[in-house]
Parts: sequence; structure tokens; C-alpha cells
Amino acid sequence: MAWENQTFNSDFILVGIFNDSPTHIFLFSLVLGIFTVAFMGNTVMVLLICLDNQLHTPMYFLLSQLSLMDLMLICTTVPKMVFNYLSGRKSISLAGCGAQIFLYVSLLGAECFLLASMAYDRYVAICHPLRYSILMNQKICGLMAAFSWILGSLDGIIEAAVALSFSYCGAREIPHFFCDVPALLTLSCTNTLLFERMVFICCIIMLLFPVAVIIASYVHVIVAVIHMGSGEGPRKAFGTCSSHLMVVGMYYGAAMFIYMRPSSDRTPTQDKFVSVFYTILTPMLNPLIYSLRNKDVARAFMKVLGRGKSGEQIA
Repeated sequence: MAWENQTFNSDFILVGIFNDSPTHIFLFSLVLGIFTVAFMGNTVMVLLICLDNQLHTPMYFLLSQLSLMDLMLICTTVPKMVFNYLSGRKSISLAGCGAQIFLYVSLLGAECFLLASMAYDRYVAICHPLRYSILMNQKICGLMAAFSWILGSLDGIIEAAVALSFSYCGAREIPHFFCDVPALLTLSCTNTLLFERMVFICCIIMLLFPVAVIIASYVHVIVAVIHMGSGEGPRKAFGTCSSHLMVVGMYYGAAMFIYMRPSSDRTPTQDKFVSVFYTILTPMLNPLIYSLRNKDVARAFMKVLGRGKSGEQIA
């Protein structure tokens, strides 16, 4: 009974990353601005791809799933952080902590597999254009997206369930701005070595396997583009692929830095600021990278704006 009271009736304390100094107030305002841009950018991307029939292709369907994942990811951590900072309350319930772990682990895993699917889509489009409608038909594309969500969710369920099965004691202060598993494990009263090894193995599957698919896909793409020679085709192919590679580099680099280092090399400050990069900054950059470098998205946006202006004039 004492263990139940200790584990289930006590909230955790999220230390956060900001204090009341002028510098930190400025940084908090900056994060709030980034969140606003990320929220609006990803929402616009999802709506544009849904509303414009010309964007109903496998590439843009997968891109809409990426935007949806980014939207959910940034909403998993930032609103709670903002509420805690503005209210002065730093607590989070065990259920809230479990929900955060499940959501962000699921979304991170799902994005890993989705980015690999997007790389495969570009490989088929550039290396096998005549068979593209067969190899990337609507059914296959839907299955890729569905498996990304399912595999990510399975990882989230396992990590959340095991992490919350441990007993936690002491000050119960998580040195982070959200319930990150590595930060939470530092508070455990029990030995978590086996679980940490399991998390490392999951990271190999969730990170390195998709990276291998992405590398293999783009090696074939680069070879194919080189053989195309000069012209509009190679430039367009390089433009699309470079956008994807920028996203992959930022996302996987930060995730590997957090989850594939030994615990002895970790510091709370490093983990917090790298986490800001892949949970807040990357979701903002993704829609900007894809929209600013993509004429189809820009055209769809102007088309929707034109409809809105026409509707206002008729009214």
C-alpha cells in the first residue's frame, strides 16, 4: 500500500528550462513564437493537401502525415511547458506523464518510419518513373503510413508502460520540461539497467533501420540523377530530395544524440536543449522547408487565398 501511495498519488515536478530572468523571458517568448509558427504552418500544410486535388499524390499524402505528426508532437510538450511557466505550477500527474511519454515516443517512432517511406517514394519516382503508379499506388501508400503510426504506437505503449511500472522516490523532480524517459529514469528507486538496454535496442530498430533505408534510397537516386545529365528534370529531383534530406539530417541527428548515447555521457542541460531542437524547432522548420522550396504547395496556397478573396468580393 505504501508503494501505491508513493507511486500513484504523488505528482512529478518538471524543472523546466526557463526562470524569471530577462534573458529567459525573451527565450520563452521566442519558443512561444516558434510554437505558433509551427502550429500554423503544419495546420496549413495538412489543410492544403486535403483541399487541393492536385496534391492528392503519394508524396503529398506522406507529407501531410508528417505535418500531422509534427503538429501533434509540438502540442504534446509545449502547451504544458507554457502553462507551468505562466502559472508557476511545475507539477505533472503520473497519468499526464504517462500520456506525454506515450505520445512523444509514438510520434518520434512514427516519423522515423514515415521519413523512410518518403525516401522510398522519391527513389521509385526518380529511378522507376514508369512503374511509379504500380509501386506507389494508393493502397501501398496508405499501408506505409498506417504501419508508421502502428509501429510508433507500439513503441510508445511499451516504453510508457515499463517506465511507469518502476517506483519513484526522493524529490521526484524531473530535470526536463516534459516527461522524457531518460530524465525520468534518473528518479527511479529500482534498477533500470535492463530497461535502458531495451530502449537502446528499440532505438537501433526505430532509428538505424529507417536511416539505412533512406541512405540506400538516396544512393540510388543520386546515381540516377547523375545519369540524367543537365536540365530541368535533375534540378527538380535534386530540389525535392534536398528538402527531404535536410529534414532527415536535423531530425535523426538530434534523436540519435539524445537516445543513443550512454547514460554516463548525459547531462540534463544538453538533453533539454537538444530536445528543444527536435520537439519544437524541427516541427517549425519542416513545413517551411517543404513549402518554400515547393512550387506546387505555393500554387495551392495562392489558389486557396484566391478563393477566399473571391468569396469576400461576392459577399
